[in-house]
Amino acid sequence: MRDAYHEELDSIGDGLVEMARLVGSAIGRATTAILDSDLKLAESVIEGDQKVDNLQHELEARAIALLARQQPVATDLRIVVTSLRMSADLERSGDLAQHVAKLARLRFPARAIPHDLHATILEMGQLAQRLMAKAAEVIITKDVDLALQLEQDDDAMDLLHRTLFQHLMDDRWKHGIETAVDVTLLGRYYERYADHAVAVAKRVVYLVTGEHADELQQEMQSVAGVEGA
Repeated sequence: MRDAYHEELDSIGDGLVEMARLVGSAIGRATTAILDSDLKLAESVIEGDQKVDNLQHELEARAIALLARQQPVATDLRIVVTSLRMSADLERSGDLAQHVAKLARLRFPARAIPHDLHATILEMGQLAQRLMAKAAEVIITKDVDLALQLEQDDDAMDLLHRTLFQHLMDDRWKHGIETAVDVTLLGRYYERYADHAVAVAKRVVYLVTGEHADELQQEMQSVAGVEGA
């Protein structure tokens, strides 16, 4: 019975990894769709989000069944509860990728992104995909150090987000209000997507250590300060 129980716990982890990989692929493809005005690719991202939603529902059902049947305590309870929260973060990431694709579809056959912002949006899309790939690796490896690194990586996304606003506020902006709204929304989608990837990594820290990532980082900084004194 215990072997079957732990196999079920492992299967929940496998489902989270699959979700992370799906939403990572989705944001990459959505970025290509928005930059290239690729309607077929945009539609595939939009339709593919249903698979992410289905996976989340399956994970929730498994987790709730485990809670009911096994009444886990301590570490096992932490795994189940944290997995439920991670699945919600990943599902929301998939929604954000879908939003990017829907914007591409809305503006088709025109390109939603002006040429002078093409490189910035491309970089945001690539960074979002890398962050989610790291989050998937963290779920697999339970590497706390790697998990804590994601927040630092997210600083690069925040910088890119600010760069977009600098373009929008520039007196030389000549692309009109509609495009300004599109760019504002896109920046928010990518920034929130990155936040969800970081949240997943932080939840793994809690799963492994029983401490919240922010508290653990403060402790590590305090120890480093004492050792450096």
